[in-house]
Amino acid sequence: MCVVWYKGPGITGGLVRSLGGWTMIKELRLKGQDRIKGDERILGDSEFVTALLSEAKEKLERSYKLNALGYDLTKISQMVSRIYDIEIEEIYSKGRRKVQVEARDLLCYWAVRELGISCTDLAKQLEMSQPGVGYAVSRGEKIAKEHNYQLQ
Repeated sequence: MCVVWYKGPGITGGLVRSLGGWTMIKELRLKGQDRIKGDERILGDSEFVTALLSEAKEKLERSYKLNALGYDLTKISQMVSRIYDIEIEEIYSKGRRKVQVEARDLLCYWAVRELGISCTDLAKQLEMSQPGVGYAVSRGEKIAKEHNYQLQ
C-alpha cells in the first residue's frame, strides 16, 4: 500500500498538480484530511485504493476465521480426499489421472485462495512448480464454482 503524505516539503510537483494544486491541498487540510491513499497517476484515486484495501481485509479476515476453525492443509486434504473418493497420498503423488488432477486443483485453490498459503510453499509440498500451482489454483476455482464446493 502506498500512502502519500502531503504534509511537509517533500511533495513532488506531479502530486501537487494531480491533487489540483496547493490551493486544493490547503482545502483538504482544512477539512481534516492530512493524507491520501492513492494517486491516480500511479494506482488510482483514494476511493479505488480504499475499495482494494477493503477487499484485501475481507480476504484476510476469512483466512483468519478458517484458521481459527481448524482449517489447515491437512484438513483440506482430507476434505478433497472424501469429495473425490481417493487416498490423500494420491493427491500428493505425481499422477495425471483426471480425478487426481481435479483433486489437486481443488486442494491448490482452497489452500492458496482460502487459507493464504503461498504458491511457492504449496509447490514445495506438492513437488510441483510454482507456475503449475498457479494454473491449478485457476482450474480449482472453476471446479469449486461448478460444483458449489465451499469450505465451511
